[in-house]
Amino acid sequence: MNYLAHAYLSFNDPGILAGNMISDFIKGKKKFDYPEIIQKGMMLHRAVDEFTDYHPVTQQAKQFFKADYRLYAGAFVDVLYDHFLANDKKEFANDADLNTFCQQTYGSLQTNVALLPQNFQQILPYMQSQNWLYNYQYKQGIEKSFGGLVKRAAYLSESAIAFKIFNQHYDALQICYNEFFPLLKQFAFYKLTELYSS
Repeated sequence: MNYLAHAYLSFNDPGILAGNMISDFIKGKKKFDYPEIIQKGMMLHRAVDEFTDYHPVTQQAKQFFKADYRLYAGAFVDVLYDHFLANDKKEFANDADLNTFCQQTYGSLQTNVALLPQNFQQILPYMQSQNWLYNYQYKQGIEKSFGGLVKRAAYLSESAIAFKIFNQHYDALQICYNEFFPLLKQFAFYKLTELYSS
């Protein structure tokens, strides 16, 4: 899961952030159990995922992983987008800026922790203590995240090949991110504006 991108594309709104971060943990009509602003965060998350999944640049990035991982190719691309975002000096001018954003994100989620589903409450302490969002900037952070993806996926048994692909095609994947992320950011901003007014 690309937690850093979803956090960043919440545009500093605590309710949107909460919904954005828990969306994958909420199924069907359960979303109506949450306050309206958190529901809007879930809707933003799903819109961002759809825009990402079907965008031609993401389709191009997926090709590197398709032969080995088929339907899971997109999941690996989502994670590596977080790596490139964490290292994007247009979005985080330096290491301190990234860490400040990460700590603010954890703090905001902790403020709303009572509203979060139990399964997300259980991972939040690990996310914070191990500083997942910050560590996406490092290749070993991505390797660990790929491993976590395998644990959650029903039909994945390893991620070593994916990590090798990531390293082998690093520059090409960086180019995909550079082309795609400004478009995603613009899309998310306008989608959130639309959700605020609905």
